[in-house]
Amino acid sequence: MVLHPLSDFIDSNSPVSNSSPNYWYQGRCPQTGELLRLPRTRLVEAIAYNLMQHLATDNRYSSEGKMYGVLLIELPTGEQRILKAFSGLLNGDSVVEGWVPPIPGRKQVALEETSTLSELDAIKQELITLKQLPERLQYETHTSEFELRLQQMSDRHQDCKNKRIEKRQILCETLAGETLHFALEQLNEESRREGIERKQLKRQRDEKLQPLQQLIAVADTRIRELKQQRKQLSRQLQAQMHAAYTLMNFLGQSLSLQQLIPGGMPTGTGDCCAPKLLHYAATHHFKPLAMAEFWWGSSSTDQDKVQGEFYGACAERCQPLMGFLLSGLSQRKSNANVSTTEQTLPIVYEDEWLIVVNKPSGLLSVPGRYFDTQDSVLSRLRYLLADGVILNAVHRLDQETSGILVLARDLQIYRQLSQQFQQRQVHKVYEAVLSGLLTTEQGVIELPLWGNPENRPYQQVDWQYGKPSVTHFQMIAVEGNYTRVELTPLTGRTHQLRVHAADVKGLGVPILGDRLYGCRAAASRLHLHAREICFEHPQLGKTIHLQAKTPF
Repeated sequence: MVLHPLSDFIDSNSPVSNSSPNYWYQGRCPQTGELLRLPRTRLVEAIAYNLMQHLATDNRYSSEGKMYGVLLIELPTGEQRILKAFSGLLNGDSVVEGWVPPIPGRKQVALEETSTLSELDAIKQELITLKQLPERLQYETHTSEFELRLQQMSDRHQDCKNKRIEKRQILCETLAGETLHFALEQLNEESRREGIERKQLKRQRDEKLQPLQQLIAVADTRIRELKQQRKQLSRQLQAQMHAAYTLMNFLGQSLSLQQLIPGGMPTGTGDCCAPKLLHYAATHHFKPLAMAEFWWGSSSTDQDKVQGEFYGACAERCQPLMGFLLSGLSQRKSNANVSTTEQTLPIVYEDEWLIVVNKPSGLLSVPGRYFDTQDSVLSRLRYLLADGVILNAVHRLDQETSGILVLARDLQIYRQLSQQFQQRQVHKVYEAVLSGLLTTEQGVIELPLWGNPENRPYQQVDWQYGKPSVTHFQMIAVEGNYTRVELTPLTGRTHQLRVHAADVKGLGVPILGDRLYGCRAAASRLHLHAREICFEHPQLGKTIHLQAKTPF
């Protein structure tokens, strides 16, 4: 059964608010240019969280990391149901009971796919063998040994040289004539012997390493050839799949991926959750109401996906298809009249130089790199305000953190305020709910933080590479199994409060809802709020103290 009742995912006695979408799947209709949108709401996120709990109980879903998705739909009868999908293959299978089937087309290229995948696997195995060539380790070992020997010899020769310099001075002071000449020549001969000794050792090194270098060079040439061959095979298979894969939208139009994107698409296009879910809904005349996608399982190969985190349409594979897939939804309720709360922001303070807003959780402070990360406080204000084009965010809040965000209305004010932040002259107070109990009522956390470039945006405590970070904490109250705390950062490192809360050398208790740093308790959001800020107004010269009520 592919259609699932809401009761399988949501307790009817615990209603979830379905207002204020946290994200919009969107794209422009190819025919009309109209912006079409489908929300990710609190309700569909709650459905996704329930699915996560199910995935956590079955080892089949944790062995490989991948994207999963849920789509809340409405039947022609008015009843609501749930569709769920996984990206690519699940344990080697494309069709799994209870999940939306793949987009039509895979069967047409099944034989070519099997043959190509077999060739690709053979290439993979040969690449592994070539990369693990024993001569590579031998080369590294011998290189290290010779470097050590050369360094030891160099140190010894330098010591001898220093002694010869001292000896020459003494000889010149005590000897003369032929006797002096003979003594100095002996010292010169000693120096020449040391030079010969060094050349001999380098010759030994080259005789040992050159044969290994040649073997490694041959292997590296073969690796480049195999990678090129792998790329060509992948492109050939992908072209066949793109010609075969056919998508349908809500206007009833059906086109292949090749027709939709003639210039070609990355590997895996058409296998993601969003296209699978929307195609299935369109072909069965279901009305989409809301959709959510999340990562589950081990970390992705590029280390940028976190288990249990929600993600939008991927920029390379899904986003280019959104306009076509959503065509036909322009008159549907899910896309009608975007709410004013989605476009406006609560203003905490405003004058001709500054604007300070209370940023909601789930909204970026500034736009991201890709199309699906353009919605932000800065982009909304730039659109809404007459002088918005010159606005600049003076600082940032994490996407899931709510609270006070300061923006400058001219470049000079921006620079002056930025300098206050850099010089730690701005006083900030955050409020958070921790996902456990504290044993200490107050204190100071000092931990060096470092962001591994291969595991962004995750930050970690690193005593070698980390930058100093300091946070004062004060317990406010114990609320059941949770603790409400006040956090005052004296530095402004990325994810500082989140790491200081979660790390065992800090509070040792993650902030409620902070899945990135280990919170496993169910929560609708990250319970971290920028409650207060105090700074000197660059133009008025007076102290500005602002507060925004904590929403949780």
